[in-house]
Amino acid sequence: MRTKTLLASTSAALLLTAALAGCSSPAGSGSGADASMSPMPTMSASEAAMMSVTGTFAGENGKNVAGTVTILGDTITLSDFSSDEGPDLHLYLAKGTSEADVTAGTEIAGVKWDAASQTFTLPAGVDAADYTYLVVHCDKALAVFGAAPLSS
Repeated sequence: MRTKTLLASTSAALLLTAALAGCSSPAGSGSGADASMSPMPTMSASEAAMMSVTGTFAGENGKNVAGTVTILGDTITLSDFSSDEGPDLHLYLAKGTSEADVTAGTEIAGVKWDAASQTFTLPAGVDAADYTYLVVHCDKALAVFGAAPLSS
């Protein structure tokens, strides 16, 4: 009987040791208890402003729009941009691509349909991270020509 109790106690001690070993991490790995207690690094306002947001344009409503957008800080850059011609094309930051989304969005500036490279400045106080699309909109015809979904 004593042998069974001793074996059971030894087995329990080995299981406990194995379980605890599985919860620890190798020295210097940075994922132990001490690492989880360290504060998360915070981003300064200037670092947050310099985060890059990008997107690729696609046409909507039977219109052709192509190219890419990069937003870095307060600068919007269109590259390899092209669009069907429109009488009054503008860029809007919006949370969708419907006419209502554009109306609720923020107008950036007029955009040239035939200039492959264009650069714009975000209006003061506008954060591109608050929006999900950069939309090419014809203000005169009240029509969305195309949009680029934005991602970080």
